[in-house]
Amino acid sequence: MSNEEVPRTRLADLAAHSGVSTATVSRVLNRKPGVAESTRQAVYHALDMLGYERPHRGPNESAGLVGLIVPELSNPVFPAFAQAIETSLAHHSFTPLLCTQTTSGVSEDEYVETLLASNVAGIVFVNGLHADAQAPLTRYNRLTQRAVPYVLINGPREELPAPQVSVDEELGMDLAVRHLVAMGHRRIALAVGPDRLIPAVRKREGFTAAVRKYIGDTCDVRVQTSLFTVEGGEASARTLLREGATAIVCGSDLMALGAIRAINQAGLRVPEDISVIGFDDSLFMRFTEPNLTTLRQPVETMSQAVVDLLIGAMDGRESSTDLRFAPELIVRGSTAKVPG
Repeated sequence: MSNEEVPRTRLADLAAHSGVSTATVSRVLNRKPGVAESTRQAVYHALDMLGYERPHRGPNESAGLVGLIVPELSNPVFPAFAQAIETSLAHHSFTPLLCTQTTSGVSEDEYVETLLASNVAGIVFVNGLHADAQAPLTRYNRLTQRAVPYVLINGPREELPAPQVSVDEELGMDLAVRHLVAMGHRRIALAVGPDRLIPAVRKREGFTAAVRKYIGDTCDVRVQTSLFTVEGGEASARTLLREGATAIVCGSDLMALGAIRAINQAGLRVPEDISVIGFDDSLFMRFTEPNLTTLRQPVETMSQAVVDLLIGAMDGRESSTDLRFAPELIVRGSTAKVPG
């Protein structure tokens, strides 16, 4: 739809509903450049409210390219973030460029160089190197110098002047420990990722605080670190079983699956002998045997916030917002009352 197809009175109605001038409405309808994305979306909303069709894009027309850098896709929570963010970007007429990292594949720095060469409008990092406390921040500082907006998901860094969105790991550990204590558990352990990773550190700190809060200051805090993988969870669980744990909280759903395998191999049962809690509520966790009690990351809500913050940064609204979203404890079949 162009402004020639809309009577002047209708342009005035659209302008009134969207809070902009008729000239701005005309630019949006004719898909002219130089209009802030938030303004464009306000006009689109007015079109929807008044029953008009939105202007159609040409086959090669886009509001811009947005890079989406995610870790390997073997952890189901990362594809979930990628899909939710891509969907939200598409609704705003942006074209997402998915960049997937692997152990021996393209590095985050190489992806950043490629995206800069493609003149992307912005970049989203999902659990990127920003989450590694030992990794340098050179790539992010370069983006700031180049005035390329970016948003970070999980693993916030106070040193970076960019919007950051993360799940509240400390709250998650509080919910998990409180749930297990209510069922009589006192020998509760944590299997979590390496100490250099900020999400792992926050989970450890939250777990320690929850154990002190619900069990007592003199209680031993049992923590075993490994990788955020099935193998890491399996190795951690073997050690924690030898230490007499009756319940294991895991830093990811994949670790929880590994812990359950180790428990089964030890001739024990979940949850009759050992309770297990995961983290993420990845796809299919409700269909495992037993189905997994876990802490759900609000992926959809977090992803929408990420896109909103990125568009705001593209519009020139400076923001170092650090948004933390509460996880939800999903109680299923892998937790039960303490044996005996």
